[in-house]
Amino acid sequence: MRKLILFMSSNAGLGYAPVASGTFGTLAGIPIFYLTGAWPWWLLVPSFTALLFLSFWVADAAGQIYGVADDGRIVIDELVGYLVTVAFLPWSWSAALLGFFWFRLFDIFKPPPARWFDQNLKHGVGVVLDDIAAGIYAAVALRLTLWLFKLG
Repeated sequence: MRKLILFMSSNAGLGYAPVASGTFGTLAGIPIFYLTGAWPWWLLVPSFTALLFLSFWVADAAGQIYGVADDGRIVIDELVGYLVTVAFLPWSWSAALLGFFWFRLFDIFKPPPARWFDQNLKHGVGVVLDDIAAGIYAAVALRLTLWLFKLG
């Protein structure tokens, strides 16, 4: 079970990148967006909800294994945050890459309440919630960018 937790929490090993593990971990979201971009809302919502609760548990369990609640190798939260960014959009390279850019930007700068979640909730839920907050900001920025530049 330990190996499975570490595998999932690192997005199949992407979290073990020697630098910018969060950026590498976010890359796992692009093929998932490709696969789910055409899903109807009634399939996307329960699937995302299941992934969300799985990520709470996996991030918490991995933090206990590593001895650090938000260890850099834990990047399942980046996957969830990126998927929030692109949720309900149809697949396109412009949406995928701009979503990646916006999500990484908001995840790095952590505007409120993301920073509060990151600093005050030191368990699996907190690890994931700051990325969900960043994903919401990124989703708004992505949709505005797609609309302004008529890319979507």
